[in-house]
Amino acid sequence: MNRKSKIQRKTSETIINVELDLDGTGEYQVETGIQFFNHMLESFTRHSLFDLKVEAQGDIHIDDHHTVEDVAIVLGEALQEALGDKKGIRRMAHALVPMDESLAMVAVDLSGRSYTVLDLNFHQGKVGDLSTENVGHFLESLAQTGKINLHARCEGENDHHQVEAIFKALARALHDATRVVHDSMPSTKGVI
Repeated sequence: MNRKSKIQRKTSETIINVELDLDGTGEYQVETGIQFFNHMLESFTRHSLFDLKVEAQGDIHIDDHHTVEDVAIVLGEALQEALGDKKGIRRMAHALVPMDESLAMVAVDLSGRSYTVLDLNFHQGKVGDLSTENVGHFLESLAQTGKINLHARCEGENDHHQVEAIFKALARALHDATRVVHDSMPSTKGVI
């Protein structure tokens, strides 16, 4: 089974190239121009055990919004393409991930219906060069194009720890949800 994809998106604001292998080993090559975002995508890749290549050029001289949003859009599209008909996948999964004083919870259902519920409470406007408001926007954009029901919650005092715990929990939940564990469609409807 080939669960790989390669997606490109070009707009007047960004050029994004993503290659994804759901059955990888956690290898990554990431360059978005936003260093903390690079770090989070690398952490996501390592903990999901997906192989991921992201090349992003965006209007970061304005701010980080369009680049973060478009990477999430393309990653969601890549996830959809790599999953194919979703036959045999576990479909639903969750993860609790601590990082020092912070604790993140992410639950996903690869149901084909996007919905996002977030409870994120950051204390600062940025972590490094990543706007904390774009963490939630990343999750919403990923869920929209990936057709994921995604719930995420985090608590803590240190925003770096909170954001990193969220990306690690997302990674673990998506890894588990994408595993092939049987040979039938994971729905009573017969499609997802």
